Amino acid sequence: MSATRYAYLGPEGTFTEVALRMLPEAATRELVPMVSVPAALDAVRSGEAAAALVPIENSVEGGITATLDELAGGEPLMIYREVLLSITFALLVRPGTALSDIKTVTAHPAAQPQVRNWLAAHLPGAVWESAASNADGARLVQEGRYDAAFAGEFAAVTYGLEPLVTEIHDAENAQTRFVLVGRPARPSSPTGADKTSVVISMKEDHPGALLELLQEFAVRGVNLMLIQSRPTGEGIGNYRFAVDAEGHIADRRVGEALMGLKRISPNVRFLGSYPRADASPGEARPLRAGTSDASFTEASDWLARCQDGRV
Repeated sequence: MSATRYAYLGPEGTFTEVALRMLPEAATRELVPMVSVPAALDAVRSGEAAAALVPIENSVEGGITATLDELAGGEPLMIYREVLLSITFALLVRPGTALSDIKTVTAHPAAQPQVRNWLAAHLPGAVWESAASNADGARLVQEGRYDAAFAGEFAAVTYGLEPLVTEIHDAENAQTRFVLVGRPARPSSPTGADKTSVVISMKEDHPGALLELLQEFAVRGVNLMLIQSRPTGEGIGNYRFAVDAEGHIADRRVGEALMGLKRISPNVRFLGSYPRADASPGEARPLRAGTSDASFTEASDWLARCQDGRV
């Protein structure tokens, strides 16, 4: 395995590359652009790269389905870090292009919901075509395949383009969450402000099936930060659920919730426990009464006394 290589959704000039360079360790790694999310994650599985940074969620459209599906299937991988990046787009064009010249535009599919209103107001007749990434869209404009691309303004220099319009975003404070993914290993130690990700497939569909899964978290006071359903591909009505929960697998409440899930749904894939990007160590919200590790230990000790006749 190449311990010095990090893969990312490329080509050069993507938001993913910007997010990856925010990690301190990126300065000492060889950063390798890949053509797609599956290609970046497969580079980790094959040993071509030690880790890969890929987008997993944005604040406008929710989960990035390509990443969720790739992590849910195939050889297991684990999330070790997350990065939050504020997103705003520029309309990149070849030099000399005016707004009235633009008949075709391109970008990654996740960009469209973030620029849809602007596009309707300023380029209502333009035809949209999806690209493998926003930077790849810029490359296609450079090659003359499209008239304009929505991408980060920083990509203009890389592809010899000009930012015709900047600061484009339909939603204020839009963010994308990226995750650093590697091969399975022991999770890092709890920081006090962590997140645990799992994918759960229901054993069978029946009334209250999803409620049963959610109750494993609720009764232990575990807050859910994301839950998204994805089809398994095994027929209509068959779904799996990607879940982000507050806390670390080493926390008693989280560990016991995962054990409960495994008991009622054998198909549980642990995707990792890792520091939250939106909180500093120790900044976790106060726990509800009865959900701390000390409370679980006290309850366990009480049960042992009852079993020994020391009530």
